[in-house]
Amino acid sequence: MAKTAKPNLTRKELAQTIHERTGLPKQSAGDIVDAMFDHMRAALISLEPVKLVQFGTFNVREKSARQGRNPRTGETMEICRRHMVSFKPSKALRDRINE
Repeated sequence: MAKTAKPNLTRKELAQTIHERTGLPKQSAGDIVDAMFDHMRAALISLEPVKLVQFGTFNVREKSARQGRNPRTGETMEICRRHMVSFKPSKALRDRINE
């Protein structure tokens, strides 16, 4: 089932949804969205997982240094060790996506 591409979900759209569902002022709804993302950002920076029940878990993984290749020149180069954020959807979310 092909779907048409939809633009990214934005902070403003999240705040609008909170405003509509709760009746809070738009400014307060925006503050809630900002506070949630600030808290998630701080946890991930501290290398702590963020688990949102019925949604999924964000984890920080460490990727080892490795040899890579520049696709344009073919030159071998070292890719530095780094941390990556990964997301694992909950079973409930996977089931809804695959309906």
